[in-house]
Amino acid sequence: MNLLDFYRQYPDESSCEEALRRFRERHGLFCSRCGGLRLSWNPSHRSWTCMDCKHEMTLRSGTVMQGSNLPIRDWFAAMYLLTATRRAISSKEIQRQLGRKRYQPVWEMVHKLRDVMGKRDARYNLHGDVEIDEGFFSTETPEAQKNCPLKRGRGSQRKTSVLVMAESSFPDTPSDKKRSTPKIVGHIKMEVIDDLKASTETPRIKQATDGKANATTDGSSTYASLEKDGAVASHKAVVMDDKKKVGKVLPWVHIAISNAKRSILDTYHDIKAEFLQLYLNEFCYKFNRRYFGFRLFERLELCACTYRAEFKHRIY
Repeated sequence: MNLLDFYRQYPDESSCEEALRRFRERHGLFCSRCGGLRLSWNPSHRSWTCMDCKHEMTLRSGTVMQGSNLPIRDWFAAMYLLTATRRAISSKEIQRQLGRKRYQPVWEMVHKLRDVMGKRDARYNLHGDVEIDEGFFSTETPEAQKNCPLKRGRGSQRKTSVLVMAESSFPDTPSDKKRSTPKIVGHIKMEVIDDLKASTETPRIKQATDGKANATTDGSSTYASLEKDGAVASHKAVVMDDKKKVGKVLPWVHIAISNAKRSILDTYHDIKAEFLQLYLNEFCYKFNRRYFGFRLFERLELCACTYRAEFKHRIY
């Protein structure tokens, strides 16, 4: 769906409400109280009534839009703007495009959409050959440490640790095109972590993979027990004294880290560590669906109608 198609399909609020109703009914609507499937639409109340328990469900209940006072058309437009380009787009720019005076509601709406993007990606497990490493993203210095001397390196107050995993394998038929790496990439996952201990990373790796993955990592002791703990089927640790070797052994992990850092730096300049996971959710969601093209809007629409966001109201 391009921009002209969007305005043609959703010219006003009533068309968006009708599209949302049809979309929810087409993708398995059920009662949130009893789980019943016999629901009757009440046009005057713009809601469904369960024929079994008489529970009433509004048009937005059970979706990412529940509890929001913004028009449904604003939500659809925000979803379109988020998916219309591979680049990131700031909440401030979305606010300007929507013509909204207040920044806070738009900022919360976009973060809720990023939240459900992460929920959708969490359903998929990585499999096959998987690269694993950590990245260190620049974030704002925490308020409590702003007067403290700034540390250097990965232990800096301005660095947040992120566990990065990427499906990476050699193609069956090598490509004639000149590429930075002969490997091809599948899905990726990025998760913010508190520290680099094995007790922190191993459970997350186990949850993110199907248990049959073949992991490739650097020589860090953090990954020493991956195979023993059942997180992966096999584990290959490569000791890399030369940093140039990292790009050959773990190419796609570091390409993903580099692209994510560049995307955040170009668009947002500086972000708080507590919100970093939401920005990474958006990056991974788009990366994992990089061949969807304009169909990505429809996938995010389904995602928004299926999940409720855990992101709560807060003053930014």
